[in-house]
Amino acid sequence: MNRLFQLTTLLLFFLISCKTPNTKTDSLRNKIEQIISGKNAVVGVSIIGNNGKDTLSINADKQFPMQSVFKFHIALAVLSEVDKGTLSLDQIVKIDKDDLWKGFWSPLRDENPNGGNFTIEKLIQYNLSHSDNTACDVLIRLIGTPKTVEEYIKKSGIEDIQITFDEKGMQEQWENMFQNWTTPNAANQTMKTFFENKNNLLSKSNYDFFWKTNKETTTALGRIRGQLPEEVIVAHKSGSSGTNKETGIMGAVNNIGIVFLPDGKYFYISVFITNSHENNKTNDKIIADIAKATYDFYTIQTK
Repeated sequence: MNRLFQLTTLLLFFLISCKTPNTKTDSLRNKIEQIISGKNAVVGVSIIGNNGKDTLSINADKQFPMQSVFKFHIALAVLSEVDKGTLSLDQIVKIDKDDLWKGFWSPLRDENPNGGNFTIEKLIQYNLSHSDNTACDVLIRLIGTPKTVEEYIKKSGIEDIQITFDEKGMQEQWENMFQNWTTPNAANQTMKTFFENKNNLLSKSNYDFFWKTNKETTTALGRIRGQLPEEVIVAHKSGSSGTNKETGIMGAVNNIGIVFLPDGKYFYISVFITNSHENNKTNDKIIADIAKATYDFYTIQTK
C-alpha cells in the first residue's frame, strides 16, 4: 500500500512538473486558440519569447508549404558564400530580358523590362524586402540549386525543412509548393539561430545587412505588422500561394518574424496557414490577431 502511495505521489509530482513551464503562457495560448477557433483552415503557430524561456506551439511540428518564406533561407545561403569569398556583395550579375519570366511577381522585372546589371547586394534586397521572384531564382542559380539552400540550412542545425523547387518550378504546378516545406518550430529555430549568431554563421557585416533588409520588408504588411503600433520594428518574411481556381482553397498564407518590443526585448513568431477556405482578408487577420495578442502579452500582461 505504501509502495502504491509512493508511486502515485511521484506520478502526480511528475505531471505537475511537466505542466509548470507552460502555465505562464496559458493565457496567451487560450487567446490564440480563440482566434483560430471556427476558422476553416489549418493554422500552425510557434512563439519564442522572454529570452527563450517562453515557448508556445500549436500545430508547430506540422509541415507547411513555405512559398516565399524560403527567400529568407536563400539569402542566408548566398551570404554564407559571400563570407567564404566565393561571391561578393558588389559582384555584378547580368540579367537578360529572356530571364524575366512574366508569370510571377517581380518588381525587378517591372522596373527593368529589358533586364540589366545588378549587384548581388541589390538582388538580395529585392529577394527579401520585395519578395522578388526573379531575384530569388537568380540567387539560387548563383550558388547551385534549391537543394543547395536546403543543405546549408540543415548544416546550420535545422532539420525540418525541404526545398525542392525554385520559384518558377514551384509555380508550374499547384502541388509543387508542398515540396518546399518547413514547420513553424523550425522556422522559429532558424530565426533564433541566425539572430543569435552564436557560431558566427554570418560575419558581422553580412549579419547587419541581412537583418536590416528584413526590417525593410514591404510585403504582407497586414499580417504580423498589421495591428502593431507603427513605431514597432519587425524583421519579417512572408509567403503566399494565392487561391486554387478549381477548389477555392489557399495553399499557403505565412509570415515569420522577430518583433522588437519597446523595452528592448523581442519575440520570435511564425504563423503558417494552409488548406484555407477563408478569404485573403480573414487569413491575414488571423496572423495579425495572433501577433497582436502576443505583443500585448509581452507589453501589458507581463508588466
